[in-house]
Amino acid sequence: MHLVFFGPPGAGKGTQALKMVTEFGIPQISTGDILRAAVTKGTELGKQAGPLMAAGKLVPDDLVIGIVEERLKEADCAQGFLLDGFPRTIPQAEALAKALEKQGKHIEHVVSLEVPDAVIHERMKGRGRADDSPETVQKRLDVFRQQTSPLKAHYEKLGLLRTINGVGALDEIFAAIRKSIGR
Repeated sequence: MHLVFFGPPGAGKGTQALKMVTEFGIPQISTGDILRAAVTKGTELGKQAGPLMAAGKLVPDDLVIGIVEERLKEADCAQGFLLDGFPRTIPQAEALAKALEKQGKHIEHVVSLEVPDAVIHERMKGRGRADDSPETVQKRLDVFRQQTSPLKAHYEKLGLLRTINGVGALDEIFAAIRKSIGR
């Protein structure tokens, strides 16, 4: 099972991804986590990404794709994986498809958790993090929507998009995700 999860910050991706990982025994792959791991391991790509990350700069797509591709070759991905928060753009999605094709794999489902902004703002207030001010949250939501609107259309055209209402009881949302991917 090769999945992509996306949704705005605070949509519950992490919570639902954890349920998927537990239920199906596949790894959840977050680009932030694997970038940090590549830097820590001192891989060639990690050495290139490290200084950029330390300076607070965006890591270029080619480096991110390379690091994701390295990660997807690891043994724990043999039965599948769940990509969390990646790809974020059509060029990343196209590069991911090419990288997977080299391994004889492809994305089977793209699960989009849909949550209204008002609900996200409410959830973020409850977290109490310094970077969760209403203005910052709204900026992150705006950027997310700008980036992912074309991506959602891209995956919908490919017949891979599974839109899920991300509001409700956690188990009901999980059941909806499972049903949408035929599990």
